[in-house]
Amino acid sequence: MKEIKSILTPIDFSENAPIIADAAIYVAGTFKANLSFVFVVQDFEDYTGFMTPPVNMLNLKEEIFNSAEQQMHSFLDEKAKECSNRGIPSVNGKILTGDIAEEIMQYAVTNKSNMIIMGTHGYKGFERIIFGSVADKVVKNACCPVLTINPYQDICEEK
Repeated sequence: MKEIKSILTPIDFSENAPIIADAAIYVAGTFKANLSFVFVVQDFEDYTGFMTPPVNMLNLKEEIFNSAEQQMHSFLDEKAKECSNRGIPSVNGKILTGDIAEEIMQYAVTNKSNMIIMGTHGYKGFERIIFGSVADKVVKNACCPVLTINPYQDICEEK
């Protein structure tokens, strides 16, 4: 296995995002690896075969993108001190658009990520049926090892 110098962590700004981010910060600090957080704005054009998107869909996508950029900035500000204290050389955030799993995997290739750390749970209900399991796709197809974190499970403790 290659030395871990660069870690990619997809986040969705849900209540689980800090749990996933904290795990990524811990691992990145342990390896003194660079850390990249990404958020992917889903590209709805893929679904035009069975639905007609409203005319204002482009405006919605732009609004989501702009909101995500603001949230990423706040998220990075919130995590900056912790990253610095853990000795992480660099931390950045990026907003992407497209198929979520594909964009995560492409970012990993382009940025030579040595590991992806991501949550096992994101979308639920109808959204999961439409979008599928992002974590499953990434685990099966990523160019590097993927560490998945189930945010609903407590850390295993000795009994």
